[in-house]
Amino acid sequence: MPQQKFDTYEEFWPYYVAMHSRAATRWVHLAGTLTGLAISAYGLARGRKRCLAALPLIGYGTAWPAHFLIERNNPATFGHPVWSLRGDARMIRTMLAGRDAELAETAAKWLEEHGEDGGTGGGEHGQGGDGRG
Repeated sequence: MPQQKFDTYEEFWPYYVAMHSRAATRWVHLAGTLTGLAISAYGLARGRKRCLAALPLIGYGTAWPAHFLIERNNPATFGHPVWSLRGDARMIRTMLAGRDAELAETAAKWLEEHGEDGGTGGGEHGQGGDGRG
């Protein structure tokens, strides 16, 4: 399937949020990332540098299955790794600020404008209208 093309991160951001259109996907990302951060921080504080591996292992290890099982799409990381990492941080900050509904609105708007399959023609992104946001 063709990859989405973006010239700037600001163009990418609504797409990134749309690939996390279901609240459950966003919350799994948040839980995995914060758990990975906590274990990494604990490891650093205790001088156990191998614990740094917890962030990508737990973060991606929870996020990617959420895309396949909940969202029914491919992680944006596969096509846009740097912008996806930046997007993940922004999404989590937004959620921690109590603005998850804003993310749901951004996702719904992007999906409405680009079609539920994101213009790739393969249903790669979210399925159906139930359970979004």
